[in-house]
Amino acid sequence: MKAAVGDLLVIEGARQGEPRRIGIIVALRHSDGSPPYDVRWPDEKHETLVYPGPDAHIEHRETYRTP
Repeated sequence: MKAAVGDLLVIEGARQGEPRRIGIIVALRHSDGSPPYDVRWPDEKHETLVYPGPDAHIEHRETYRTP
């Protein structure tokens, strides 16, 4: 998993009915874009250090922003 600042980290709900969480990657700990990531959670208004698990994926900026 590789990311850049500004990409979205999407964590799918682990259980049925549990909502997905979407955060914005605000800082990288490794220059190659590998985890962990500093993620801002807009719905919770805080940042955390995240080591993504198998239920997570990255949405890169070019796939979710309009030109």
